[in-house]
Amino acid sequence: MSLADSHPRHDGPARGRPRSEAVERAITEGVLKLLEDGVPLAELSIERIARTAGVGKATIYRRWSGKEELFVDVVRAAEPPDPELPGTSMRDDLVVLMEQLRRRGLMTRSSALLHNVIAQMKSSPRIWDAYHAAVVEPRRRNQHAILRRGQENGELRTDIDVDVMNDMIFGPMLVRAVMRPEADLPEGLSEQMVDAVLEGLRPVSSPTP
Repeated sequence: MSLADSHPRHDGPARGRPRSEAVERAITEGVLKLLEDGVPLAELSIERIARTAGVGKATIYRRWSGKEELFVDVVRAAEPPDPELPGTSMRDDLVVLMEQLRRRGLMTRSSALLHNVIAQMKSSPRIWDAYHAAVVEPRRRNQHAILRRGQENGELRTDIDVDVMNDMIFGPMLVRAVMRPEADLPEGLSEQMVDAVLEGLRPVSSPTP
């Protein structure tokens, strides 16, 4: 899915009038057109977005609280959607979440616009904070919940902090996808990484007396 084919997703309560998918798509595509035209993120005002999309500023504010929330929705909609977890085992759930990171890495590499947008977003503290709160933290809480379940079921060691284990499991894929753009991201990598790390995180059996 390309940025231009995406549309914003909203998880919070609706505000004001009922939403129109066509209007939201026009606004999203207005943001994308400005970005494709080389307009820096810092110069993307609500007024400019509204003029490009052919809507009023009030129409945008009925749907988003401001530029930060709108921009986060545009980027989030361009990424792979949050997957449905199989729930068959901790290992299977972790593989599905790892695969989302792999696919996101491939998408970022193949889309010059998305790569540029993410780079600009990181240079804007307010927008990066909004993205982190709306996207990164909920995903991380979901990962932690899976690991805690694994501890409770006896599948994981309990002497290692969940946050540390989370970084041990997902960190390698993030490094490969983000910090090593030349590294391969082949199919099957998610399973390989999860299985290798879980091998070292299984509870250690007590020594035989």
